Amino acid sequence: MDRTKRYGAEFLGTLLLVFFGVGSAIAGRVEGGVVVVALAFGLVLLALVYALGPVSGCHVNPAVTLGALLAGRTNLADAIGYWLTQFAGAIVGAFILFGLTRWGGVTDQTGALGTNGYGLHINLGGTMVLEIVLTFLLVLVVLVVTTRTENAGFAGLAIGIALAACHLVGIPLDGTSVNPARSLGPAVFEGGTALSQLWVFLVFPLIGGLLAAAALPLVLGEGWRYRADVNSTPTRRLRRQSE
Repeated sequence: MDRTKRYGAEFLGTLLLVFFGVGSAIAGRVEGGVVVVALAFGLVLLALVYALGPVSGCHVNPAVTLGALLAGRTNLADAIGYWLTQFAGAIVGAFILFGLTRWGGVTDQTGALGTNGYGLHINLGGTMVLEIVLTFLLVLVVLVVTTRTENAGFAGLAIGIALAACHLVGIPLDGTSVNPARSLGPAVFEGGTALSQLWVFLVFPLIGGLLAAAALPLVLGEGWRYRADVNSTPTRRLRRQSE
């Protein structure tokens, strides 16, 4: 697949994830509550996996790309390209939301452009642990379901449910990052505390992704080898062939 198409898909996918996911918090956090926002994140990712997965794998998350890189599912050059386009897409998506709240008459129900933060319901140490655990779950699910061949058609559903579950737990505590790009975009335009705390939501989701890649062989078991890319078919080597 042409790199321009893949990078473009990651840019567009991350833009849409931020716009619909963070946008649901901005427009409906008070009226809809945690469940509505969590479902919005999960459903938009589910849709994007099926729409963009055949093009780029639909990482739309630097932590997922890091996990794929460490698992041998992509190369460093492509990972860098994905990271750049993911962050760019998130910034553009956040800018659209910023414009709607600044000039479009939309009331920001989060009061902070849907940014992540700690201090009110969770402290710094708790946020570090939370983001590692939640991102570990998300990235592990992504890597496992896109590696196994059984029920491959349901991979998008599993990924969407995993993201929604992460948000159900994390939204009341730190707003849920599990995605450095999602955190960066709104923080750029909100500034202040959101920007000063941003480093936490850049670093610790990546650690969660790293740990997920490290745990993947334990989950898949013996005999599995990783796909060369997210679109190829995984193969299982017979035990006698490896002996």
